[in-house]
Amino acid sequence: MNYIIFDLEATCWEDRNNGKVSEIIEIGAVMLNDYGEVIDEYCRFVRPVLHPNLSSFCIELTGIQQIPINRAAPYDEVVEDFQDWIGVGYEDYLLCSWGGFDKRMLKQDCRLHKLDTEWVEKHINLKQQYKEIKRQHRPTGLRRAVTKEGFDFEGRQHRGITDARNLAKIFVKYIDEWYF
Repeated sequence: MNYIIFDLEATCWEDRNNGKVSEIIEIGAVMLNDYGEVIDEYCRFVRPVLHPNLSSFCIELTGIQQIPINRAAPYDEVVEDFQDWIGVGYEDYLLCSWGGFDKRMLKQDCRLHKLDTEWVEKHINLKQQYKEIKRQHRPTGLRRAVTKEGFDFEGRQHRGITDARNLAKIFVKYIDEWYF
């Protein structure tokens, strides 16, 4: 089984109630084997179609600039490449993210581009499971969980590949405790 530890970044605005639909702008992932060893990494930007210009809030939050987004491929091309990288259809895999946002965004953007969503169902919410493992009353943010587990949070928070790498540390530490 390959574990796909992934994180997405999406278009965002300071006013969350503005009626605009967010779209994925970055997919970052780390592929681990059954032993928790890193097999490969994946990082691609995605060009949104509904609101192609990033807000200043989004740029400040993620550090992602407009020019690489303008040069990026659209979602349908990037997600096809991501599925090939995962091995959808010929490899046993499990998508793992910190919370439900990433799964919802993959499904939403697949529907937006009239693509199949079935492949996204092989997913677990590590944030929820971590809360249960640690017997917490409330879920913990990724950065706090990483440092609480004795790891340094490396890189910039709110970048897909950075968050995926940091989440992989927690995944490996509890590799025998996650339930699928």
